[in-house]
Amino acid sequence: MALDRLLAMSVFVKVVEQGSFARAAERLDMSTSAVSRHVAELETYLATRLLNRTTRRISLTESGQAYFERALHLLADIEETEAVVSSSTVNPRGTIRLTCSTSFGVPHLAPAIGAFQARYPEVHFDISASNRFVDLVEDGLDLAIRIGDIGNPNLIARRLGSMRLIACASPDYLKRRGTPTHPDDLIKHSCFTYEYSPAKNTWPFRNRDGSELKTRIAGGIHANNGEMLAALAVSGAGIALEPDFIIQPLIESGQLKEILKEFQPAPYPIYAVYPSRRHLSAKVRTFVEFLAERFASTKQLN
Repeated sequence: MALDRLLAMSVFVKVVEQGSFARAAERLDMSTSAVSRHVAELETYLATRLLNRTTRRISLTESGQAYFERALHLLADIEETEAVVSSSTVNPRGTIRLTCSTSFGVPHLAPAIGAFQARYPEVHFDISASNRFVDLVEDGLDLAIRIGDIGNPNLIARRLGSMRLIACASPDYLKRRGTPTHPDDLIKHSCFTYEYSPAKNTWPFRNRDGSELKTRIAGGIHANNGEMLAALAVSGAGIALEPDFIIQPLIESGQLKEILKEFQPAPYPIYAVYPSRRHLSAKVRTFVEFLAERFASTKQLN
């Protein structure tokens, strides 16, 4: 019975993660009816409904949300325990489900994941690269790499490094429109706005005395992708305020020129964020340590 409950728990978690019985069945190599039966039996055993079902989607009930969160931790603990007893040393294994922004993930996280997997081949990755802010618990994720705000204050954060925001434009644009010498000059320029910025029409700077300076900007281009805005800046369409890991190579190549250096905002921390230190699995703990060591030696992130 205990083993059946564990199987049913695993099936339930997979259904929630995949968002449907059919997709969970594909991942588990089961029939959809078998997946549905396991979840139904679990609900019967617990005497409570875990999922709301409609013809189009499923959603967690309040009890289902609480059970899902605990089930994730329990399954991670079981996975780590099995690793301990099956080896004289704890060899990380299993799947790490993580989220990161595309702009940071491609140049920095992808090479790190490749190097980590070469060292720990039994660890697999399920990556969601998106600039959208997601809920780790609700989406069944183990880890997020975030810049600045970590989101829920109950999350645990490990600092990995930092990044700078750089105001820049193409030499051609600055020749045509002039070079701003103070953030207040930006009101006369075409400035790009970014979808996921906390304040889309306000850019952060610092006065010469170190105090915070918020500058209103405006322009005719808005996007939800930093690489797109950087490319538009290279084309001469306007001024961008972008992370150094996107902009720095373009500045070094001469395609963009940094402006307003005296007013640059304070650096933003880069964090590895996870739901709970108490239930942190060996695979996630090892990967976070690996990232901390790797990024500590990367000048661009410190």
